[in-house]
Amino acid sequence: MMAELHAERERINEAILVVERLAAGTRGKRRGRPLKWMAAVDNQDGKATAPKRKYTMSPAVLKRIADAKKKRWAAKKTQAGKVPAKP
Repeated sequence: MMAELHAERERINEAILVVERLAAGTRGKRRGRPLKWMAAVDNQDGKATAPKRKYTMSPAVLKRIADAKKKRWAAKKTQAGKVPAKP
């Protein structure tokens, strides 16, 4: 019974915290992406989820992309030098 009461008190404290945060943020309509703590509260259990890992490219892929960019720019620069005569 005591464990249930402690759990209930924890849920009530979290609810109070959410209401206080919402009341502090009602200075006007907020535009853009929701705040991180609001997204955490939207979860069903009320707990924040672990952030998703960002995708990182391997050095080989980065080098291949850089080489392709250099090749494109070199081609563009050589074409800029060959301006066709206007009729």
